[in-house]
Amino acid sequence: MQPVNRSNTAIGVTSSANELLRKTYMLLGGTLVFSGLTAYYAMVTNAAPVSIVILLVGYFGLLFATNALRKSPWGIVAVFALTGFMGYTLGPIINMYLHQYANGQQIVFTALGSTGLIFFALSAYTITTKKDFSYLGGFLMVAITGAVLLSLIGFFFHAPMLSLVVSGAFILLSSGLILFQTSLIVNGGETSYIMATVTLYVALFNLFVSLLNILGAFSGRSN
Repeated sequence: MQPVNRSNTAIGVTSSANELLRKTYMLLGGTLVFSGLTAYYAMVTNAAPVSIVILLVGYFGLLFATNALRKSPWGIVAVFALTGFMGYTLGPIINMYLHQYANGQQIVFTALGSTGLIFFALSAYTITTKKDFSYLGGFLMVAITGAVLLSLIGFFFHAPMLSLVVSGAFILLSSGLILFQTSLIVNGGETSYIMATVTLYVALFNLFVSLLNILGAFSGRSN
C-alpha cells in the first residue's frame, strides 16, 4: 500500500477550493449586475409590487429549477432567471423608499453600502482564517425557516414591531449564512459553484431588504 502524501492532498483541496471560490464570485458578480438591471427596469417602469403569492411561487419554483439543473449548462440560465426575478421584485421596494421617505436616497445607499461592507468583511475573515463554520448549517436552516414564518405572520397581520424583530433576525442569519457558505467553499465542503452563488445571493438580498426596513423604521416619511 502506498503512503498517502497529505501535503499533496491538501494542495489539491486548496487548489480546488480556490477555483470554486473564483467561479462563485464571478457568477455572483454577474448575477448582482443582472439583478440590478432588472431592479432598475422595474423602477423606471413604476412596476407594481409583486404579490406575496407570486413572490413565493416564483422564488421557490426557480430555486427548485436551479437545484435540479445545477450540474448542467442550463443551471447558469436558471441562476440568472432566479436572481433577475428577485431583482425585479426589489425595484418597487426601492421606489417606495425613494418616493415615500424624506431621506429615501440616504436610506437606500446606506443599506446598500452596509450590505457590501458586511459581505466583504465576513468573506475576508472566513477566507483568511479558513475557520470552519459548517456547524452552523442545521441551526441556520431551522432559524431561517422560523424567521420566514414570522415574517409572513407580520405581513398578514400588519405587525410593524414584529417586522422589525424579523428584519434584525434576518441580518444576523444572513451574516451567518455568508460565514457558513464561504466556509464550505474554502474548506472543500461545497462542490457546486452554482448553488454557492445562489446561497450568497439570497443572503445579500435578505441583508439589503432587512437593512432597508430597519433604517426606514427610524426615518420620517415625506407623505
